[in-house]
Amino acid sequence: MRGFAILLAFYLAGMSIQKGLNVPLPGNVIGLALFTLFLFTGLIKLKWVEKTASFLNRHMLLFFAPIIAGTLSILPLIREHAASIVVTFFISWLAVLLATGWTVRALTGRKKASSSPNIPASWRDAARREHS
Repeated sequence: MRGFAILLAFYLAGMSIQKGLNVPLPGNVIGLALFTLFLFTGLIKLKWVEKTASFLNRHMLLFFAPIIAGTLSILPLIREHAASIVVTFFISWLAVLLATGWTVRALTGRKKASSSPNIPASWRDAARREHS
């Protein structure tokens, strides 16, 4: 229950900041940024929220049900703009993929993940098996 209260508090704090300061970012993103900051500074311990976050991740599909139902109501509009939506999805997917790859490369400072000491040995072994 403590984990859920912490996550909810950061969500509400983000929403309050967004509404109060008229920040052009969604409130949940602001709350997530604050939560990440508190995690990295050690003010919030991962073990406090880990169990709740795992529970929410396991049942994430339930959060998409209202969105899917809402999408069905605008299906004719989606059909009308299907080509531009598909192109946008593809470009966004590619941009995220490239940005993630470049970020990981920049943070690890190495080109090959198998030589990084920060990656657990079991991951390196799995990567070697995939490439061999």
